[in-house]
Amino acid sequence: MDDTSAKPRNLGGSLPVPNVQDLAARPADELTPAVLHRYLRGADAPALSAATVTVPVVDLGRLLDPSSSMDIEAASLRAACEDWGFFQVVNHGVPDEVIHDVREDLKAFFQLPLAEKQALAQGPGGIEGYGQAFVVSEDQKLDWADMLFLSTLPPEYRSLNFWPSRPATFGGSLQRYAAEVQRVAAGLLRAMARNLGVADTEEMTRIAAAQGMRINYYPPCPQAHDKVLGLSPHSDAVGLTLLLQASPVAGLQIRREGAWIPVEPLPGALIANVGDVIEVLTNGRYKSIEHRAVVNARHERISVAAFHTAMFGGTYGPLEEIIVGQGEAPRYRTVGVEDYVKLVLSSKLEGKNIMDAMKINNAP
Repeated sequence: MDDTSAKPRNLGGSLPVPNVQDLAARPADELTPAVLHRYLRGADAPALSAATVTVPVVDLGRLLDPSSSMDIEAASLRAACEDWGFFQVVNHGVPDEVIHDVREDLKAFFQLPLAEKQALAQGPGGIEGYGQAFVVSEDQKLDWADMLFLSTLPPEYRSLNFWPSRPATFGGSLQRYAAEVQRVAAGLLRAMARNLGVADTEEMTRIAAAQGMRINYYPPCPQAHDKVLGLSPHSDAVGLTLLLQASPVAGLQIRREGAWIPVEPLPGALIANVGDVIEVLTNGRYKSIEHRAVVNARHERISVAAFHTAMFGGTYGPLEEIIVGQGEAPRYRTVGVEDYVKLVLSSKLEGKNIMDAMKINNAP
């Protein structure tokens, strides 16, 4: 299916792989080790810390309120970005009905017949549509998940031929949710700029000018839930990610102090994480964090990650004010947004490999 949007074409795609939801629906005796071998992990199987953490919490209402509590909340945001790279956003102002509607429509989409979903399959030159991402070789391990990836903002970046026609309310609910989440991202980035001493907050908020949504479906895997992963360990190669759980099953884990730690989402919160682009812009002051998703033995899990980036035509590189303020040389290269996206889409989802490629030689 051709991309009908105003975005650059042929930025990179993913090899076609079997549909995991369909695979998971087969009788148990058909899911033999031979069938599952591309999903079974070795050293990176889901061993984890017994501890469950509540990552730092940022109250967006207080953060944007020009009062004494604003400074306290700004300090909380600074600590979350410097020490964790992940935080939960409460009092974000996204209406309950907007969240309810998008959750219900995401669930309804994945209940459609496989043929109807596959009519929205990704084309060879991009990752928009239904399928999988970051599959670059025939022998790499696969994630136990399917996804629907859509460009949501600005409107001219939307490839509406990949947007589901059923449920009939899908497009409207996703557009309303996209606009609300972009507002949240811009508010957080504006506060980060103030914390960093960046006078022109547009230097940060420009990385929320564009938005894409990765809608994830993780089927249960009773045969090998402790040997497969829903999403391989990685850091997000974007500016700022805001994650919404569309089902009550937890699965997100972050790498902290050498261990994989489950994150228990707060009711009504959005989970935010610093992406690789923010690490580049801040010259390493804020660091992106590796995370992954595990699979439940009995229950499906659905989530939607809103990725915020700069518009095509811009660049990513360390901000001059931050370099001068740190008194250090740039640690990362400056590249065009289009070239950066091509780098990302030609790479396997693996740790912080994009940041390694962005580092200037000999940078720590």
